[in-house]
Amino acid sequence: MTYQPKPRWLKRKLPSGPEYERIRHLIKQQCLSTVCQEAMCPNQFECFGKGAATFMILGDHCSRNCRFCAVAHGPKGLPDAREPERVAEAVQAMELSYCVITSVTRDDLADGGAAHFAATIQAIRELNPATLVEVLIPDFQGNIDALQCVLAARPEVLNHNLETVASLYQTVRPQADYQQSLEVLRQSKALAPEIVTKCGIMVGLGERREEIVHLMQDLRAVHCDILTIGQYLQPSTSHLEVVRYLPPEEFAELEEEALGLGFGGVAAAPFVRSSYQAEDLFRRAQNAGGAGRA
Repeated sequence: MTYQPKPRWLKRKLPSGPEYERIRHLIKQQCLSTVCQEAMCPNQFECFGKGAATFMILGDHCSRNCRFCAVAHGPKGLPDAREPERVAEAVQAMELSYCVITSVTRDDLADGGAAHFAATIQAIRELNPATLVEVLIPDFQGNIDALQCVLAARPEVLNHNLETVASLYQTVRPQADYQQSLEVLRQSKALAPEIVTKCGIMVGLGERREEIVHLMQDLRAVHCDILTIGQYLQPSTSHLEVVRYLPPEEFAELEEEALGLGFGGVAAAPFVRSSYQAEDLFRRAQNAGGAGRA
C-alpha cells in the first residue's frame, strides 16, 4: 500500500506548561499507567494540560495483540493489589470531578480483571465520593459474571469499544468478536438500565460508509447511549496502515447521522478518542434522557 502523508487537519501544536508537567509527574510518582501514554493518544498533551487523564489498570501489557494498538502485549504477573488505592489517590490529587478507568485485556485472568475494576471504582468512591466514574472495559471473553461484577460497583458510564466494522474484525482485531462486543453493551443495559452505555470506533481502516451506518444501527438496537468516532492513526510501521484520512466535514456528517439515530451524546472528529471530553458527553447523554447520577 502506498504511504499517505498526513493531511493538514491532522497537524497540531503540542501543548505544554506547568499543569501538563504536574500531571505527568503525578502519574509517574504514583507508579500508574495511562492509556494516554501507552496507546500514544494524540490528545495526551491537551488532556494533561487540562488536568485530565485516563488511568489504565491491570498492568501495561495486553494479552491480545490487535493490529491497530500501540499497547505492548504479553501480560506479566497478577494485578497489583494497591493499584486501586493509588488510582483513587491520584484522582484526589488531580481534583477530578469525572475520571475514566480503562485496562489492558487480561484473558489470562479467570475474571478478566473484573474484580480489579470493581475494587478501583470502590476505592475512588471512598476517597472521592463526588467524583463520577466511567469505565472502558474489555469484553471479558463474554463472561457475564465478570460484567455483573463491574456493574455492581455502579460506575456512571460503562464503555466498551467495537473499534471497527464487522467485516474488518479478522484483520483489525482477530482475537475479538463483533457480536460478542455488541452483547457486552446489550447485557450491560439489560442488567443495569440506569447506567449509561458508550462505544467508540475508528475510521480510515478501509470500512465503507454504509458499514459505519450499519454499526451505528447495531449500537442503537442494544440501546447504546454515547458514540465516539475518531480517525485511525498508525502508531508504527508494524501496525496496520491508514487506508484513508477522512476530512473534518465527513466526521461532522457522521455525527449528525448518529444523532439522528437517537444517540444521546456523539463526538466525531479526527482526534476524538474514547475518553476525549468524556464528562461533556456524559452530561449531553443525561440531558437527552440517558441514565446516571448527577
